[in-house]
Amino acid sequence: MTDFTLHDKNSAPEESKPLLENSQKAFGMIPGLHAVMADAPTVLDGYQKLHELVLNTSFDNDETTVVWQTINVEHACHYCVPAHTGIAKSMKVSDDIINALRDETPLPSDKLEALRTFTLAVVRKRGEVNSED
Repeated sequence: MTDFTLHDKNSAPEESKPLLENSQKAFGMIPGLHAVMADAPTVLDGYQKLHELVLNTSFDNDETTVVWQTINVEHACHYCVPAHTGIAKSMKVSDDIINALRDETPLPSDKLEALRTFTLAVVRKRGEVNSED
């Protein structure tokens, strides 16, 4: 198994240092994934830009959480599920939604359930969804 370097603002390549400062400001800490990505500054930069784009969609915090956690749970990601649980809590998403996503039980609204169903279709069909989906 490969060991990855977990960078901090002192050990990171020069180009990654301001990116890690952004992570620190946004999350109050440097998430482990960001610490690893710092080894490749363009990867961390791209990840942060994609994250920003997601947050700037028309989805509200509940809907964003449904998309993220549906994917995380589907992939059984033991890092992502707890990480996005913490993010959801910081975004003031209700425990009812968080627990339903983690436990794969019904969500509190048909709209959120439809979003979860469609997200699963996108993941399982690798983006090849049809009009029925």
